[in-house]
Amino acid sequence: VQLQAFGGGLVQAGGSLRLSCAASGNHFSIKTMAWYPQGPGKQREWVADISSNLYTNYADSVKGRFTISRDNAKNTVYLQMNSLKPEDTAVYYCRANSIYWGQGTLVTVSS
Repeated sequence: VQLQAFGGGLVQAGGSLRLSCAASGNHFSIKTMAWYPQGPGKQREWVADISSNLYTNYADSVKGRFTISRDNAKNTVYLQMNSLKPEDTAVYYCRANSIYWGQGTLVTVSS
């Protein structure tokens, strides 16, 4: 399974971004997909995941601001990020089945 994330960029505080992560290869084996940001000098941390039947979970830090979704027909998971804060600045990685990692996409939130 290969994962490719994109959609990062520079945004002002309070703004929005939508990240995407497309899966290829043996994507039929994918059950759960998740997003893990890694901020400067910090460890990678889980913020959201979604199961194959669309059940979602969120970290308290993003609940109400971020929305994870997926399009199984396109083998893609999304992360809609609203009301962004400078502390959301991080490289965002997608993960599949708690095994596969994609390359990250950088999100920078300016104050």
